Amino acid sequence: METLIYRSLAMPDDPRREELDRLEREKARIDKRARAKVWTELYCGLGLLVAQTAGFMRLTFWELSWDVMEPICFFVASVHFALAYCFFLRTSTEPSFEGYFRRRFQTKQRKMMDEHNFNVLRYRELRRAFYPDEAAPDTGRALA
Repeated sequence: METLIYRSLAMPDDPRREELDRLEREKARIDKRARAKVWTELYCGLGLLVAQTAGFMRLTFWELSWDVMEPICFFVASVHFALAYCFFLRTSTEPSFEGYFRRRFQTKQRKMMDEHNFNVLRYRELRRAFYPDEAAPDTGRALA
């Protein structure tokens, strides 16, 4: 019974505090790298959209005419909408930039935690012991 009580309550000079601090530093490092990778993906996507727009503008105003480009633009826009709808169907997440960022961040975070052998269960256990009134930060699929 003492062991169960000891595991569930945190004392001020608890030696588990060092372990929690170490895990929090490691998680912060993983989160920072995951966030940077997702921002890289988002900026690459922005670059592709700018290149596509510039290409369509060139084709519309210098190479071809709007009569030729209108159906092409319509089909490309339809493909973009279909991709957003597929994202929603697969993830049940709103197909917005914020939703995409959160989903990609969780995926990158989970992969990096696996690569670094981050003990998510132990981290959550320690968080509950030291912060019983607070849920673990970034709780979601990555920490579930």
